[in-house]
Amino acid sequence: MSRIHSGRKGRAGSHRPYPVRAPEFATLDKAEVIEEAVRLAKTGVSPAQVGTILRDSHGVPSVRSVVGQRMTPLLAAAGVKPDIPDDLQALLKRVVHLQRHLKTNKKDLSNRRGLNLMESRIRRLALYYKRHKLLPEDWRYTSATAVLQVE
Repeated sequence: MSRIHSGRKGRAGSHRPYPVRAPEFATLDKAEVIEEAVRLAKTGVSPAQVGTILRDSHGVPSVRSVVGQRMTPLLAAAGVKPDIPDDLQALLKRVVHLQRHLKTNKKDLSNRRGLNLMESRIRRLALYYKRHKLLPEDWRYTSATAVLQVE
């Protein structure tokens, strides 16, 4: 399979095999992990950061192996789902950073092309999320709204 914006093939990354049951060294049980994840998500932390905090601070190697479901559906069931998905939010943050860079460096043409490629990736991802009802139908990407959504 090839990459989106390059002529190269790329290489598939390996994935960690998830065990069926929770490891013995995990100190928190299922209810405590859910409670802590919801508490962290209510403070405005992204689901990926919630998993990292649980791993580093509480000794939970994988929320999925302890609870039995992934972080985003877990938070959606608790009612603290983020309004924009994580990968789209990360792309918006990168676009805002590039826009600030290009305001001061107007002749940086390679990064201007990178900005165009990233914006097209955002539009393509937004179409996917609208089709799967994870974004509202009236959501549109503009460079001005990207700044507002990131901050």
